[in-house]
Amino acid sequence: MTELSKKDQLYELIRANPFISQQDLASVLGLSRSAVAGYIAGLIRDRRLLGRAYVLPDNRPIVCLGAANLDRKLRSLATLKMGTSNPARQDESFGGVARNIAENLARLSAPVALITAIGDDSSGKALLAHAEATGIDTRATLHLTGVCSGTYTAVLDDHGEMILALADMALYDALTPAFLATRQPQRAAGALTVADLNLPRDTLRALLDDAARDAVPLVLVAVSQPKMANLPDDLHGLRLLILNQGELETRIGARLLTDADFLAACRSLQAKGAQDVIVTRGATGVVYTTADGIAQLDAPPAHIVDVTGAGDAFAAAVCWSLFQGSDDMTLACRRGLQLSAMTLASEETVCPYLTAEVLAEIPNPDALPGAQQPFNALYQD
Repeated sequence: MTELSKKDQLYELIRANPFISQQDLASVLGLSRSAVAGYIAGLIRDRRLLGRAYVLPDNRPIVCLGAANLDRKLRSLATLKMGTSNPARQDESFGGVARNIAENLARLSAPVALITAIGDDSSGKALLAHAEATGIDTRATLHLTGVCSGTYTAVLDDHGEMILALADMALYDALTPAFLATRQPQRAAGALTVADLNLPRDTLRALLDDAARDAVPLVLVAVSQPKMANLPDDLHGLRLLILNQGELETRIGARLLTDADFLAACRSLQAKGAQDVIVTRGATGVVYTTADGIAQLDAPPAHIVDVTGAGDAFAAAVCWSLFQGSDDMTLACRRGLQLSAMTLASEETVCPYLTAEVLAEIPNPDALPGAQQPFNALYQD
């Protein structure tokens, strides 16, 4: 076999498993480890690989870190009455902010990897099997023994609106900075990192430090007002923070009542190091930072079947837009609102008929002469 064919064969093995060890490559190809190292050096010189972890330039994934849960949704069959039993319907599905974002991205045909933790139970096995079937790389998952996988139980009224939710997610405290270090090859392969605030504060601090050092864009997605305590004070290294109005109010410790309040709150986060901020406001739409201040985009009409997962769908579409190379926050938010509306109209946590074409067809209105602008400037410096 010629040297060229050996190099090509090695390249194909790496394409199939970018994290394969040099020793495994040597065993499969019948070569010495030093010979494998020489072939890899040649592929790097040829720019067919991008160095550490044998990263392929055309297949760098979006790396999602955080929760992957079993979601239980209890929906009342009539108007809820507190303090008594209510007839309800129960549905189970796979959830967790990071996992939901990862599945949306996979359905948008983006390469995606998920770094999460599961217990040694049937729920954990089912979570991983479903993720892998969707096209999500789960090889970096932390497997814990003697604990249950994460669960999220939401109580919905008869209109599909969430009344309250209960989350058992203590196992994600095991996703420590020390654990992250063991997954450095997988993380280094990413083109974009997305993390939810179920991660411990020290872990989020480590992600911010890595993003600032390595210049890999980092998006943080809030999950609840109590979990805002996990968000570090210093946000240098952060490309984008996505959170809702209540979470932003928790962060700054004040109500947001006017346009000037929103501008000041977003500017305070930017002063701490965040490049951009998006604030979701439910049916009101979103507020997001611009070069001149902040702007608002109204939410499109939506038929609400179930609100679960709509916020994660919004975040996924924004991340997909960034992954496609666009820094246009207006376009990213329009895509987010479109996918959120689709998810609201679906009984599933992730819209099952989602495709990349749905978002790719949304034009940038700024590029359309004479088109009505889709947002109203709220306040400028």
